[in-house]
Amino acid sequence: MKTSIKVALACTTAMLGSAASAQTMTIGITQNNVGVDSYQTTYERAFIAAAEANPNVEAVVLDAGGDVARQIAQMEDLIQQEVDAIIIWPTNGEAVIPAVRKAHDADIPVIVTNSNIAEQGFDFVASFSGPDNITQGARSAEIMCDKFVDMGIQDEARVVQISGQPGYTTAIERQEGFEDRLPEVCPNVTLVETQPGDWNREKSQQVMEAFLVKYDDIDGVYAGDDNMGVGALNAAKAAGREGIIFVGATNFAVGYDAMAAGDYWGSIYQSPVDDAEAALQTAIDTLNGEELPFLNYFDTPKITQDNMEEFTKPVF
Repeated sequence: MKTSIKVALACTTAMLGSAASAQTMTIGITQNNVGVDSYQTTYERAFIAAAEANPNVEAVVLDAGGDVARQIAQMEDLIQQEVDAIIIWPTNGEAVIPAVRKAHDADIPVIVTNSNIAEQGFDFVASFSGPDNITQGARSAEIMCDKFVDMGIQDEARVVQISGQPGYTTAIERQEGFEDRLPEVCPNVTLVETQPGDWNREKSQQVMEAFLVKYDDIDGVYAGDDNMGVGALNAAKAAGREGIIFVGATNFAVGYDAMAAGDYWGSIYQSPVDDAEAALQTAIDTLNGEELPFLNYFDTPKITQDNMEEFTKPVF
């Protein structure tokens, strides 16, 4: 039945002069680390579902498991398979550039998803699909500053930051956005220290435990995602430290629940389903010869205790 549908579509589109849109496209994807958190697990499920729903797409779905060397090997394998397009969720924005260039030299368009590669590799990429992470960091700073103003502590507040995986573009950009925007909106707030939480809740809890021992006065915590933010919240609860404002990015279900409980102030709403579907559609559009902007961002609005009823609880 699928064969018949493809043939029929091919005949129709050939009459319209655009047969390429009905030809089977083999699209390979190498992901960062599916098992590390529920966002990436949900992304993979959504990507597979979207590919299976499109009769003109054959997907090769791979996971690097957070290993740069494995991801480079997967890129080379996809090139050897002569797939039509490759989607990469980079494990490291700089280290993967030679492999991306190799795909480009083999005339295989590369779509970068979720977290962009370093700028020196942009010439080898057809398009980026994902969130604007610098804007996310900036919006998180605005959420925190607005809360400090409401509390009347904007001229004395002290903040610690738990960033994501070192070398990972999303972590770098969210940190950059937060650090650039915070002094613009709250110039007297002090960012006292930043430590990586590696997107891991348990490690972030340990980082926060160390912060609580080191600093008697912490008014706010910014975490690169809610998974890490809730880890920091758990540490504060265990230590009996109250009154700290927690703000994250990428609103996980645990963050949403913590907001509903009144323990976690705000975050940035980002859907892994939108992320996955946008990446696949960008690859399809590229193969169909459509002109796309280099940076294809989907919106990621602010979510706080004040407006969370406008948003559906995340499924990840």
